[in-house]
Amino acid sequence: MDKFTIPFFPPLEEYHIQLEKVWNNEWITNNGPLLQTLEEEVSEYLGTSKMSFVSNGTIAIQIAIEALDLEGEIITTPFSYVATSSAIKWQKCTPVFVDINYSDYAINPALIESKITDKTCAILATHIFGNSCDIEAIETIAKKNNLKVIYDASHCFGTEYNNESIFNFGDISTCSFHATKLFHTIEGGGIFSRSSKVIGKANLLRNFGHNGPDKFSSEGINGKNSEVHAAMGLTNLPHIEAVREKRKHQFLLYKNFLENTTVKFQELNDLCDFNYAYCSVVIEDKASFNRVLEMTIQDKVGLRRYFYPSLNTLPYYNPTECAVSEKIAESIFCLPMHFNLTDTEIEIISNKIKLCL
Repeated sequence: MDKFTIPFFPPLEEYHIQLEKVWNNEWITNNGPLLQTLEEEVSEYLGTSKMSFVSNGTIAIQIAIEALDLEGEIITTPFSYVATSSAIKWQKCTPVFVDINYSDYAINPALIESKITDKTCAILATHIFGNSCDIEAIETIAKKNNLKVIYDASHCFGTEYNNESIFNFGDISTCSFHATKLFHTIEGGGIFSRSSKVIGKANLLRNFGHNGPDKFSSEGINGKNSEVHAAMGLTNLPHIEAVREKRKHQFLLYKNFLENTTVKFQELNDLCDFNYAYCSVVIEDKASFNRVLEMTIQDKVGLRRYFYPSLNTLPYYNPTECAVSEKIAESIFCLPMHFNLTDTEIEIISNKIKLCL
């Protein structure tokens, strides 16, 4: 109960089976057979084109920006993990923050066009907590203004939009396979695109630009991942439905225990098949919020301020007012969710929150 999340650990003997393959192959990195199998099996499970498996979700965004040859300004959300905006800055582009919706915390499409300039090259939108942003509106704006679209879908493993994998939208979608995610490879990330040309370029970029043992097609970085990480992914994938069902049960239990209170839950997109990766609550009353915050410290309850702070307030970005994002960031918690969390613990956490309201 004192931890916000705990990684899912598959049966150790199952992981050993995959690791034995690594030892038998004597192949531990550089696009090995387990990595290739993982890319195929994840793509098949999700119903996507082939993905590029990389070292983490941040590198996935950086490679996505490079693969699309983006330069200039990228419109993005202030309500995301710092990796989203950092990847833009790291690639020598400029993040331009657009405020979010009050209901679902996703970038507000109605505000995007007012921020488009002759330097704008793309929109990088984040799907929040496993719930999709307004894909149709974003892609209509992008098409009208000849902009590329990247979706940071780090939380969205298994999420569908309009009965299709959420990774099939945009020019590129990225995912994180970090240990705390719904599906993990210990560390890792995925790049998804319907364009085989884009995926081919991503594969070159993740491996220094190699297109042969002693040939280079372009500059690149070391964004590869290993056979040991792929082995964990192959071990975890058969358990993903059980993990997702457990999270769904926990999410609905929190909603049941906290109904008829002043806490506000995220509004889910009607076109989205939500993956229940996170359960967030907004507590608008500042005194109540502070009591909950103090309770988490005193009672060691693993609530997390997620995402906080609003990225537009960070000192290394140009000052930008995003009032809704700032308000949500100041009043939101994500509740503990992991495979080992019990119903009793969820009830205790919920009761402690209610006492603070």
